[in-house]
Amino acid sequence: MARLFFSSPSLLLAVAAAAATTGSVSAFVPSAGKTKTAAVAPSPLSEATQLFASDINSDIPYGEESRKYRRTVYSHDDWVKHRSPDRFFNNILSTTKSGIYKNVGREVLAVTLIATLVMLWNMLSGEYTDLTGAVHPGILRGQYTPVLSLPMNPFTLSSSFLGLLLVFRTNKAYQRWDEARKNWGMNINHTRDLVRMGTSFYDDSQSSPEQREADLDRLSKCTWAFVRSMKRHLSPEWEDEEDFKAELYQRLDPEQAQAIIDAAHRPNRALYDLSLAIEQLPMHFIRKDEMHKALTIFEDNLGSSERLLTSPVPIFYNRHVARFLFVWLSFLPFALFDPFKESWNHVMMIPTTAILSLFMFGIEELATQMEEPFTILPMQAFCDKIGNWCNEIVSWKDGDNGIYNKPQNHMAPGHNSVYFEAEP
Repeated sequence: MARLFFSSPSLLLAVAAAAATTGSVSAFVPSAGKTKTAAVAPSPLSEATQLFASDINSDIPYGEESRKYRRTVYSHDDWVKHRSPDRFFNNILSTTKSGIYKNVGREVLAVTLIATLVMLWNMLSGEYTDLTGAVHPGILRGQYTPVLSLPMNPFTLSSSFLGLLLVFRTNKAYQRWDEARKNWGMNINHTRDLVRMGTSFYDDSQSSPEQREADLDRLSKCTWAFVRSMKRHLSPEWEDEEDFKAELYQRLDPEQAQAIIDAAHRPNRALYDLSLAIEQLPMHFIRKDEMHKALTIFEDNLGSSERLLTSPVPIFYNRHVARFLFVWLSFLPFALFDPFKESWNHVMMIPTTAILSLFMFGIEELATQMEEPFTILPMQAFCDKIGNWCNEIVSWKDGDNGIYNKPQNHMAPGHNSVYFEAEP
C-alpha cells in the first residue's frame, strides 16, 4: 500500500509545491543582487528600529516577500514578449516558479492527501486491482467499513455559486488595483502639468536668472517630495522607511527633509511645502490658482488611495469564499471516485483533484494578491520618473529652442492685484 501511496506523480508535485513555500525569494528572481544606495546624511533609523525591521523581514512568508518583484513597468520589448506565440509553453514551464502557486501549496497538498486517502480507504474497504490486472477484495471488506463516495450532483449544482463568488472576488480585486493605478496615473500626469505651468508662467521680468532657477528647482523638488511621501505612506514601514529618509536627505534641504519626516501625516506636509513653492513664483494670481487645482487632484488621489489601503473587501465575504472553496475541494475526491473507475484503482482522480485545486485555489490567491494593490505597483519607478521629468521641465528656458515668448502686458494687469474696469 505504501507503494501505491507514492505512485502518484501529482501527490509528489503537491508535496514539492508545499515545500517550495518555505523557499528563498532568490529563486523567484535569479541573480538579483542588492541595490547599492549612496551614502547620505543622517542615519534614517535607530539601531533598535533596524533590528526590529530585520526581525520582521525574517518572518515574512515567501508570497509576501515576492510581491516586490511583481512591480513591472512594460516597454515595447516587454509587449513583444508578452504577445509571443511561445507564451503558453513558457507559462506552463514556469509553473513551479510561480509565487501564486507556491502560496497555495499547502492547501493543494491537503486536498491531494484527502484524495489519496479516499483511494486507499476504498481499496481496503472494497476491492483493488494488482499490477497484473487481477481484482482482489480489500482487507477490510465486510468489516462494516463502507466505500466512501458521493454523487456528483451536489457539486454540479453548487459549482455555479462557487464560480459567481470567485468571479465577484477577482473582479472587485482588479477594480481596486485599477483604481490605485489610475490614481498614480493622475499623479504622473498632473505633476508634469504642474511643473510645465510653473516653468512657462514664470515671469522673468520680476527676478534674476539665478532666482528663477532656484524657484523652479524648489517647485520640482517639492513636487517630487509629495509623490515620494505618498509612496512611503502607502508602503510598509519595514520595506521603505530607510530608503525614504535617505532619498529625502539626498534631494531636499535638511530642514525641509526633517520637517516632512517628523510630520504625523507626511504627504500633507509635502503638499503644504508644494503650496508654498507655488506661492513664491512670480506670476499672476489666476495662473497660481490654475496650478493649485493640481494640488486638489493630488489630495483626492491620496484620499482615494488611503481608502483602498484601509478598507479591504469585507472580511466576512473573503472568509466565506475561502471556506466554501476549501470545503468544496475537500469533498470533491469523494465524488470523483466513481467517475474514474476505468483507471487503475481510480488513481487518476488524484492528479485531477490536485490540478483542479491548484487552479481554483490560484484564482482565489490572485484576488487576494490584487486586493491590496500598492505593494505590487511600481510606485518607486513612478516617483523616480516624476522626479526626472520635473527636473527636465524646469531646466527648459525661453528661447532655448529658437522660439521666444513675447510679453503680453495687456493680458496681465498685475501679479498679485485684482484688475477692475473703470466705470464710465
